[in-house]
Amino acid sequence: MLNELRYREKIGEPIRIGLVGAGSMGLGIAWQIAKTPGMELSFIADINPAAAEKAQSVYGKSVQLFSNADHALDNPKIDFDVIVESTNTISSAARYCLKAIHRKAHVILMNAEIDLILGHYLQHEANQHGVIVTSDAGDQHGVLMRMIEEIELWGFEITQAGNIKGFLDRYATSETKKEIAKKLHLNLIQCVAYTDGTKLNIEMALIANAANLIPFVPGMQGPKAANVLEALDLFNFDAYQGKGRVDYLLEANPGGGVYVIGRCEDRFQEEYLKYYKVNSRYPYYLFYRPYHLCHLETPRAIALAALWNKPVLTPKFGRLTDVFAYAKQPLLQGEIFHHGIGGDFTYGLIHEAANHTDYLPIGLLDSESNASRPRLLRNLGKDEPICWDDVELAESELLKLYNAQEKLLNATQHTSEMPHLISE
Repeated sequence: MLNELRYREKIGEPIRIGLVGAGSMGLGIAWQIAKTPGMELSFIADINPAAAEKAQSVYGKSVQLFSNADHALDNPKIDFDVIVESTNTISSAARYCLKAIHRKAHVILMNAEIDLILGHYLQHEANQHGVIVTSDAGDQHGVLMRMIEEIELWGFEITQAGNIKGFLDRYATSETKKEIAKKLHLNLIQCVAYTDGTKLNIEMALIANAANLIPFVPGMQGPKAANVLEALDLFNFDAYQGKGRVDYLLEANPGGGVYVIGRCEDRFQEEYLKYYKVNSRYPYYLFYRPYHLCHLETPRAIALAALWNKPVLTPKFGRLTDVFAYAKQPLLQGEIFHHGIGGDFTYGLIHEAANHTDYLPIGLLDSESNASRPRLLRNLGKDEPICWDDVELAESELLKLYNAQEKLLNATQHTSEMPHLISE
């Protein structure tokens, strides 16, 4: 990969990249692209002009800046081969992605929320225009996909794809996370979504839909552990009934790592694996990566898409799972939801989607307009799931796209894969 990028740089044909979103991750991406041969930023867009200027400073070169990404994406004089969507929006992110796709640009999603909520629709549009839409390579689900592909190549069946989460508080709010968000230079809404586990559940739903995995229980089990090696003893893999699952460990070392449990019943292979000192409880074997590096790995996703039309991760198996909304506190009829993901009222749990068609996907509670804020239609108790009939959803572009996506998914409900929605 590096040689191909160096060649692109040598002949003066770098991959041109539009960066949408210059927050914490966007800054890192700008820096990383500057250090990667054969890549250059075409523009940086952020609703906060100071953030875009800071990203340019980190990038170290002059680049066109926009406070409205639409102005860059609509301008035919601005050329780009790829955009990296790194905002924490949903409706706006959908618009940005679709505009890029219609200009035949590849899309890298550092934005896991839009990736899950409208990923199937974006894949359909990308296929129609001959481009790639993919999850990023550096977030947990992207790293897990890379591991899964390799482990399956070795002849293992995937028993579990696992995340490692340092801290969990389902009832985190903007007030309780205000100080830590400031200390870590994180967007407050994102910080709440990390803490209450919604982001974890979204990431694991993405890998589930890409690798044909489902949670063993709603929200996953998530046992506490001191070390990732304990995963072999903390789960009853025999109870999985031969199905691959997603789950996580809480508070385990190495923090920031991910792991995969593979199954191999071949005694011939067992002797080699013992010699290689692979941690095991026959026939289950543990493979782990002690880190995921977010923005450092984004250029890999860019290069795979631009050079070889290859995604890191797509929802290949359809909507096997989704993340549904639960009440963080007792909620009263008439409550207005300002945020679903990372909000004060709800947290999200992964479920097998086919068994919970009455539950409301948490992303649909997000709104960027005061006029379209969802409204609660009945009282709800703490930890109660929120159903479609519990909420009044105003007509919006997000809901329109979600319904269009449902039609696409329903058209493929009798197949295990969605080949016409996926750009291979």
